[in-house]
Amino acid sequence: METIGAFDAKTHLASLLDLVAQGERITITRHGVPAAMLVPIETTGTKLTHQLIVEEMRALRKQSEAR
Repeated sequence: METIGAFDAKTHLASLLDLVAQGERITITRHGVPAAMLVPIETTGTKLTHQLIVEEMRALRKQSEAR
């Protein structure tokens, strides 16, 4: 895992995104303290679709009405 300061991260964002797209994890620091992490999108979980959200809300509503 690579660590980079916030100023350098801002300056080199495009190349950092290329590294992240290749699977690299990058920690961004402010004054030496970790503040954020860039990670590949695959490691953040699945993205919910609008349809799935609506279906889950309807299922939750049916559960609460049944009580």
